[in-house]
Amino acid sequence: MANAASCPRTSISLRIPDDQRALIDRAAEASGKDRTAFMLDAATREATTVLLDQRYFRLDADAWATFTALLDARPTPNPRLKKLLATKAPWER
Repeated sequence: MANAASCPRTSISLRIPDDQRALIDRAAEASGKDRTAFMLDAATREATTVLLDQRYFRLDADAWATFTALLDARPTPNPRLKKLLATKAPWER
């Protein structure tokens, strides 16, 4: 993996209210970072969380049992899907 110094960089410009900028500046200072580093870390962390929430999820034991039962159950007949799967691909014709 390439290090950060060799990666291409681009800028992001934001227009935000003064009170939000002041809040971000205070938080950045409290964490020992400059505004850019603080905002990049916060945005990256939030982006990762959003994407992981779409991929990983927690279920209690009852919900997990219901979920796995639905996955393991025989699917209901679907004539359109059956027809699609029986149709040769264009490159096989």
